Formats: sequence, structure tokens, C-alpha cells
Amino acid sequence: MKLLLGALAGSALTAWLLTAQGPAQHLKLDNARIRVTEWVYRPGEPRAPYIRPTDQLIVFLDDARYERKVTQTGAIEIRERKAGDVLWHDQGEEAPQLTAQGRPYRTLVIEFKESRPPRP
Repeated sequence: MKLLLGALAGSALTAWLLTAQGPAQHLKLDNARIRVTEWVYRPGEPRAPYIRPTDQLIVFLDDARYERKVTQTGAIEIRERKAGDVLWHDQGEEAPQLTAQGRPYRTLVIEFKESRPPRP
């Protein structure tokens, strides 16, 4: 009986961790100047807010509908993007909580680590 209860508790914990982890991230490229990560947003799995560590270019690979919640104000709005839409975000900006609505969507997050000096 104890073994069965332990197995059930372990399964419940694993299921909770899998659903609480937020968007899946797949590293596509990482070098001294740039990092490219594909993010997969699944409905009902919020991406936690964070402060952007670098300048970022976001490219939507799919049509997207998502809830955007700003941590500081609690303001919530629904946004829609089309595949191919591109957004720019500056280093140090707050990235709000995002939750996909209806269906999954993917983005590429392109992070600029350093700039190249201008050519002569």
C-alpha cells in the first residue's frame, strides 16, 4: 500500500511539474554574439515574467492569440499576431506573463549578446 501511495504521489508531482513549466524552449544557435531559441507556447501554460537580459528580436512562426499580463499593474489584455510578425524589445524591459489562448504557437527569440564594431 505504501508503495502504491508513493508511486501515485510521484506521478502527481511529475504531472504538476510538466504542466507548470511554461513554454518549451529549443536552442537553435548560440555563439559569442547571438542566441536563437524557439519557444513553443501551449494553451494554459503561462510563461513567467522576467527582465530581458539582452536586446531581443521576436519572430512569430505561427498565428498567435495570447493573454498578456503586466506584473506591476496586473493589467490583462488579449493580443493577436500573425505568422511572420516581428517585435523588438530592449535589454532591461519587463517581459510580461504570456499565456497562449486556443491553440499552441511558436516564436523565435533572437538575443543579441554584443555588437560588432563598425567596419572601416
